[in-house]
Amino acid sequence: MESGKRDILDESLGLDDDSEDTQANKYLFFKIGKESYGIGIKHIIEIIELQHISAVPDMPGYVKGVINLRGKVIPIIDLRLRFSLDERSYDDRTCIVVTEIERVLIGFIVDTVEEVIEIPENQVELPPKFKSANGEDRYVSGLGKVGENVKILLDVEKIVEDQSIRAMGEEKAAIK
Repeated sequence: MESGKRDILDESLGLDDDSEDTQANKYLFFKIGKESYGIGIKHIIEIIELQHISAVPDMPGYVKGVINLRGKVIPIIDLRLRFSLDERSYDDRTCIVVTEIERVLIGFIVDTVEEVIEIPENQVELPPKFKSANGEDRYVSGLGKVGENVKILLDVEKIVEDQSIRAMGEEKAAIK
């Protein structure tokens, strides 16, 4: 992994301090296309460089497959595809953000990792109440105000709500 990616995570996440207070209101931001998105660092395990992904049959198109990360099989979701954006070739800035959601590890492919920002609760507003074309809730948990900018905060649980993804991760966790 590029040391810059690991440094962002180590320094900003306070990996040596497991206190929930040090993680409150902190988000790891990354780019997908021209837009910046954030995930609460309480869900982030690590950032790794892109590696070989083994395809798994009968998965949704945005599930690229699985990786073996130090003996753990982790499903990988391409967030570009999950958000119905155009697919693009991966490059040296593309990486996988490994998250833990309800004790299941899941990796998200992102275009590039940016930074960790603390956004006070009073600077986060609820997203507009829109539903997707199929009536599902969207993936945005809030909109963070940072200076003159608005940062999109994602709800990782909604991103992985597809039962086939969750089941794949849970089956792998049960085997261990």
